[in-house]
Amino acid sequence: MVKGLYTAYTGMINEQHRMDVLTNNLANASTVGYKKEGATSQAFDEVLAVKIKDTTDPVRAKALGKISLGVKIGENYTDYSQGSLRETHNNYDMAIAGTGFFTVEFRNKAGETSTKYTRDGSFTLNKEGYLVTQDGDYVLGKNGRIQLNTLQNSVIDKQGNIFQNNNLVATLDITDFEDYNYLEKYGENYYQPVEGATEKEGDYQIATGFLEMSNMKVVSEMVEMISVSRAYETNQKLVQTYDSTLEIAANQIGKV
Repeated sequence: MVKGLYTAYTGMINEQHRMDVLTNNLANASTVGYKKEGATSQAFDEVLAVKIKDTTDPVRAKALGKISLGVKIGENYTDYSQGSLRETHNNYDMAIAGTGFFTVEFRNKAGETSTKYTRDGSFTLNKEGYLVTQDGDYVLGKNGRIQLNTLQNSVIDKQGNIFQNNNLVATLDITDFEDYNYLEKYGENYYQPVEGATEKEGDYQIATGFLEMSNMKVVSEMVEMISVSRAYETNQKLVQTYDSTLEIAANQIGKV
């Protein structure tokens, strides 16, 4: 009986975790370049149940068979599928149609710089003419930071080449990876590679004047949220049922 109480409890914890992931996805429904997350569930390893201290059995310990202890939280994963493109008519808004990430020089609050990757192409020019993100981080090209003449129009082709006055000024550094399992979310819509990540050339086209939107579908997430809520309530009712049964066993049957 107590085992059933524990099993229902693990179910509630697992559904709560799934709900956290879904609500985070919904909160980023309008975040440019956001890739939705999902959660997996795993069963605990089966253990051998043994009956002990049974005075009717001379052996006093008898194997009952293998049992499961419920469900546990598995791994989170990220869906890197292509999001829809929204036209903005802003020349420095860019979207990657295909695979790969924009390469950014990120500066943290301590003043330390590192290379991060993002699908968020909502860029602009700062007063020095450098191409930067909305947070002011430098967008990197093949030769480092990209500096443009603010008095001239820029033309960006599908390969990420930037022209001014028909002259090639810079080329966007689009980085892709062999296995996205070696990427982790850093925060601020950035990704960073972990040990074992291998870079490769991406298969992409740059769409100028467009932004890639989140790849999550609000309706699908809401339907999943309803399913998770009902599963949580089911486990909650089980806990209440076991609690009532234990109360009867302790307060009523125990007095006989």
